[in-house]
Amino acid sequence: MPRAILSTIGLSLALAALQPPWVQAAPAAAAAQPIPQGPARGTVTYNAYILGPGDSLQVELLDLPELSGVFTIGPDGTIYLPRLRALYVEGLTVEELRYFLTQQFRAYVKNPQIYIRPVGYRPIRIYVSGEVRRPGYYTLSGVQNPASEITDTNANPTVAAGSAALGQATSSQTTSLSGGSSSATLFPTVFDAIRTAQGITPFSDLAQVQVTRKQALSSGGGRIRADLNFLSLITQGDESQNIRLFDGDVVNVGKSPVVLREQLLKAGQTNLSPQFLQVYVSGRVKTPGGVTLPQGSSLNQALNLAGGPVLLRGKVEFIRFTREGELDRRQFAYNPNAPSDAPSNPILMAGDIIRVQDSALSASIGVLNELTGPFVGVYSVYSLFGGIR
Repeated sequence: MPRAILSTIGLSLALAALQPPWVQAAPAAAAAQPIPQGPARGTVTYNAYILGPGDSLQVELLDLPELSGVFTIGPDGTIYLPRLRALYVEGLTVEELRYFLTQQFRAYVKNPQIYIRPVGYRPIRIYVSGEVRRPGYYTLSGVQNPASEITDTNANPTVAAGSAALGQATSSQTTSLSGGSSSATLFPTVFDAIRTAQGITPFSDLAQVQVTRKQALSSGGGRIRADLNFLSLITQGDESQNIRLFDGDVVNVGKSPVVLREQLLKAGQTNLSPQFLQVYVSGRVKTPGGVTLPQGSSLNQALNLAGGPVLLRGKVEFIRFTREGELDRRQFAYNPNAPSDAPSNPILMAGDIIRVQDSALSASIGVLNELTGPFVGVYSVYSLFGGIR
């Protein structure tokens, strides 16, 4: 086989390995059409991004500047255009909108040639679920230069079941064509979503992150899902796993049955999660109170920062309120040499409570002091007045 053909096959396999494996998450009403061949270099296609309220579009009718301009989709999903007035366009891709406007303008223009490109993207609303500190709905915005004229070569790649990838850079960049200069537009990514949800927990499994997305009707409708090994981003810098997010995406972080301490320490070296956590230490320690520690710290480290247990001490009581609303309460003997994540030296989470109990001797002394305290006070008062006489 000629060397040129072998090189081409090897390059195709290498590019395919970088793409996240999209799979069908929910069957569509109609079968998806065959995926067309990719466009020639320099050609811009918009067959993935779904338009919605807040998006700004530059609509250009060739040789008709009076019908051209920049238009914004309103809160009701309509766009107001010259001649055509209000048109409902929410849910269309840019290519679908171009075809729709071509049909609408045929009543006023002979053989209209229409060009559309986004010049401002709306904030997106996503749902972050799974093993993150604060699951829920979040609104994320990209950082954009409003004066830039934006093409979407990297920001809107094809999304099709089982094949195409989404923006594969940590910050998907677009190119400005105004005045020959270039500028960057930063779009929300999986990293931004997890960080906005206050980061990961000791049980988060970043090797099992899923992104579920609505698919355009022209691509078959339904939903598609990508399985990502997000851990490779923070360990190897693999930005292909940090895909760009679209409006309505659902990001799910998997849960591990055991504490992933190495992953937690690695994530703590980035800005994915808060750098520190706070726990409360009380009981038989030298300086009880709140203690602030780095992510991935253990119980013994918290006790050391609290001055360490005093001489007369009993067992250590560990209390944690789980996300399921249950109370995780344990008691064990203090072992200063226990390794991290051992049963007597668990990895801490924000809000944990550590209490060093009294020993039998210290408890007896405490009871004795409590019983004799009033008598000593009375005797002291009597001695005072007796001394005065």
